[in-house]
Amino acid sequence: MTTGFDGYMNAYLDRRMRDIIEEWNLGTVRDLEDYPERLRSVETEIQDMGRFTRQADTKLTEINQRLQKVREAKQ
Repeated sequence: MTTGFDGYMNAYLDRRMRDIIEEWNLGTVRDLEDYPERLRSVETEIQDMGRFTRQADTKLTEINQRLQKVREAKQ
């Protein structure tokens, strides 16, 4: 059996649960249902960013080499 205070606290928490979850940044079961899918999506994006970075580095190196040749030819 709950005391008057316990009942009051339970009712308060029931009324404020959505606010408490949001304020404390808590996850719910619904938030976690698609977690594996969201994780795979983020991992794919990270791989794509890695490929982009490597390609950009290669192109930047080529541009710097061409610039160096232009500067040398200009002297």
